[in-house]
Amino acid sequence: MGADDINRSMVEPLFTREHIDGMRPHIQQTVNTLIDEMIIGGGKPAVDIVEKLALPTASYIIYGILGVPFKDLEYLTQQAAIRSNGSATAAAASAANQQLLEYIGGLVDQRIAEPRNDLISKLVVEQLKPGHLQRDDVIQMAFLMLVAGNATMVNMINLGIVTLFENPSQLADLKKDLSLVPQFVEELCHFHTASAMATRRVAKVDIELGGKTIKAGEGIIAATQSGNRDADVFPDPDTFNMHRKRGAESAFGFGYGEHRCVAEWLARAELEIVFTTLFRRLPDLRLAVPLDEVKYSDPSKDVGITELPITW
Repeated sequence: MGADDINRSMVEPLFTREHIDGMRPHIQQTVNTLIDEMIIGGGKPAVDIVEKLALPTASYIIYGILGVPFKDLEYLTQQAAIRSNGSATAAAASAANQQLLEYIGGLVDQRIAEPRNDLISKLVVEQLKPGHLQRDDVIQMAFLMLVAGNATMVNMINLGIVTLFENPSQLADLKKDLSLVPQFVEELCHFHTASAMATRRVAKVDIELGGKTIKAGEGIIAATQSGNRDADVFPDPDTFNMHRKRGAESAFGFGYGEHRCVAEWLARAELEIVFTTLFRRLPDLRLAVPLDEVKYSDPSKDVGITELPITW
């Protein structure tokens, strides 16, 4: 068993389908509250749904699992946005990254002194105190959960909204029958891969791949999006179709095999609840800018949207 397998086994119990199903009422309450605040604020002239819904939903849920106190949620969400939204300077992003690490370090110290019922406490009690992990290991694991459970989910919410407006007949179908949301989410995870550039590897030996020689020491990016658009597996792969008939094939939206995303069921629950609630509460929701003016993040980084004005 490798280090990755050991690390996964430490946190997997909190991300099983059964455990996440038990969290759905809390996720629903979080989304309801955020949409309530949007509605109270009014939709005129426009609301940035990245700031008001996508970012806080993703952040508040994973921070709650980690054990972040409610009073610190807004501060951490701001730092996470600076770190990952692609529009900050390198210095600002680096400073935000350090702020997050220092905050997590302080939270680990608090849980060493007084464990609670959260993920950081679980790592402290079961791994750090018995000597299986060092303090820095716990900080890095918690930090990874914080950032991995944040930026990707924010991007998928934003991409999902834009994709629906790019496909108005499917948006109409969805609003007419919200029971279609799970299959919409399935297609969304096939059509978009928010972490498309995340699988970066270095060749240990010279290899031939696709008629090209990759020498030992050279790096590659295994673009999972290309697998999701494989015409041999997905008929008409470049067309978004939430009514797509599915067989045994599985998109790479959550990875594959032993490295499949440990928080897959959490991500599915968040996406399903966000889209069901958003279009139930705001059926007249519309973009406040033309589709060709939507601000996407740097294409050399992960696929995402930095700002998305909406109204209703």
